[in-house]
Amino acid sequence: MKLDGRRESSNVEDRRGMGGGMKFGLGGGVVAIVVFLVAQFTGIDLSQFVDTSGAQQQGGTEYVASAEEEHLAQFSKKIEASTEDIWANIFKQNGMGQYQVPTLVLYSGRTSTACGEGSAACGPFYCSGDEKLYIDLSFFSQMPKQLGAGGELSFAYVIAHEVGHHVQYLTGRLNDAHQKMAQYGRESKAANEISVRLELQADFYAGVWAHHENKQFRSIEDGELEEAINCAMKIGDDYLQRQAGYGVVMPEKFTHGTSAQRMRWFKKGYETGDFRLGEQTFALPYSQL
Repeated sequence: MKLDGRRESSNVEDRRGMGGGMKFGLGGGVVAIVVFLVAQFTGIDLSQFVDTSGAQQQGGTEYVASAEEEHLAQFSKKIEASTEDIWANIFKQNGMGQYQVPTLVLYSGRTSTACGEGSAACGPFYCSGDEKLYIDLSFFSQMPKQLGAGGELSFAYVIAHEVGHHVQYLTGRLNDAHQKMAQYGRESKAANEISVRLELQADFYAGVWAHHENKQFRSIEDGELEEAINCAMKIGDDYLQRQAGYGVVMPEKFTHGTSAQRMRWFKKGYETGDFRLGEQTFALPYSQL
């Protein structure tokens, strides 16, 4: 992506070096990153997935980031800044009031959140309890190595997807969906279908962001859109189930949508740039998503 000279967000907490030091390693191969990604894309509120005892903070040694990690940190801050500007405009244009920006938290290993303890094994995630996006930058290093999903727009898509959950929180869609999921029971097929609708909407919102980002700045380079669509394909529930060695695809266990669905909704957001069409993920019959 062409981001030279672009501003970095000031809504950032840099907690790198303050966590428990757990990193996602290469030893687990494809199965390991499947578990990693399944954790990342299994929901927004981590309270039902992680230990809520809180993270242990470490000190005493100065954290020194690699050149690659520092580049990813600067990149993430620029993407966060872009989402701030674009969503502020979308909210204004649609008469939705002032856009309340989320905070981007960069951490290493593990960290405490309002949703419990977050760790590198959870991947990037959004916590509505404190309205913060949490990213251990090692995630981006592993995507191309172990999943074959690389490229800066792919990384930006991951961030924009989590920002999409923040937009859902601001509009009330997230809380409404979580209440209904709780009524059905979070392990139920009905709750999983609501989760899929939420995730596909967040994919759509990521595409909407990419549309306006490129329209305003012409920042997306040749081949990058295809890389992002490939990323959406590689994190589809059916693809991940096959990679995990389940043997058969189990649609009743889907929580984020198939590869085809994720690609379709991200691409639809990118092609239309129309925020309002995101509600189709809840209006359409489930079989038509």
